[in-house]
Amino acid sequence: MLASVLVQLFYAAYFFWPFARRAPEAPADAPGPDDEPVSIVVCARNELDNLRRLLPLLLKQDYPAGFEIILIDDRSEDETFLYAQQLAQYYHERVRLVSVASTPRGFAPKKFALILGIKTARHARLLFTDADCIPATNQWLRLMQRGFAPTPKHAPADVVVGFSAYAEAPGFLNKLIRYETLLTAAQYLSFAWRGWAYMGVGRNLAYSRHCFTVTKGFASHIRQLSGDDDLLVQDAMRNGLRVAVVADPPAHTLSEPAATWAVWWHQKRRHLSAGRAYRLADRMRVGTFVLSNVFYYLTTAVLAFSPNNWVPLAVVCVLRTLFVSAVYARLSRRLDQPVNVGLLPVLDVVYFFQYLALGISLFLNRTLRWK
Repeated sequence: MLASVLVQLFYAAYFFWPFARRAPEAPADAPGPDDEPVSIVVCARNELDNLRRLLPLLLKQDYPAGFEIILIDDRSEDETFLYAQQLAQYYHERVRLVSVASTPRGFAPKKFALILGIKTARHARLLFTDADCIPATNQWLRLMQRGFAPTPKHAPADVVVGFSAYAEAPGFLNKLIRYETLLTAAQYLSFAWRGWAYMGVGRNLAYSRHCFTVTKGFASHIRQLSGDDDLLVQDAMRNGLRVAVVADPPAHTLSEPAATWAVWWHQKRRHLSAGRAYRLADRMRVGTFVLSNVFYYLTTAVLAFSPNNWVPLAVVCVLRTLFVSAVYARLSRRLDQPVNVGLLPVLDVVYFFQYLALGISLFLNRTLRWK
């Protein structure tokens, strides 16, 4: 138990707390490298209502160098194609439509659609989001592309990972989803900030055409349903490309969370299925953090049946909970993802045991389906 707590304290002190306390990113009105045009790529399947909300916000992005929107209609059965076609005709200089009639055998549908969209894009910088997301501000594009800029110590970045939050709603499920999103972001953003990037989220991710070419696109995992975001970051790191982080609130995207436990469970199974293709070092780093928390709760449950250990057990549990809660609360403020501090211990227990259950579920049944 003490070993598990020490591991958690190390992650909190070395990764999470310094990341939460890092210097603020430059605001949108600060001088910056805004001279590179950008292609925003959106893949949609039966997303008419979501596109009606998203596209006007994308068209209002404040970006002086100009941008285009590559809208991919992936075999939609509703009126997505008609809406996208009308938009492309009206904004013919800004919106370009790519229509996918069918997916070749052996290709993951979304990855095939994204390949077609990327080939259509005119610009060297590519910014990705999903149809069911919206940018937090009209500065989202400007701030995300600034992540490509070189620093005094580094060459220009090839990949920029951002944060995508979930909207707040009533109910315990929503609180758990938002806590899980915060904790996942704490890991992949702080690890990338330390130079050990291992994933990003397709709802808020940018990379260069050079990155897509060097990593051979999605070739290494083209048959795998998930991984158009995190496995591409994996390939980028294998090829020595630089990954930058842009995580301040104006550069976020916002999504609607799952409304039922069944939908959320299916989403998490799909996301976690890509983990088997991670580099060994990344699996060890992420796995060590998760297992240290699982072992902490398991050993605590066992020691609770030993009266001789109640006092030291209570001391360790209280100190660990206070420290971890303080770090996560600071992260939540930095990422503008509010959490109920009093509920953190409960959310933490549920989160790690559902993570364990998901792992067992994937081990016993690896069958996944795309929507």
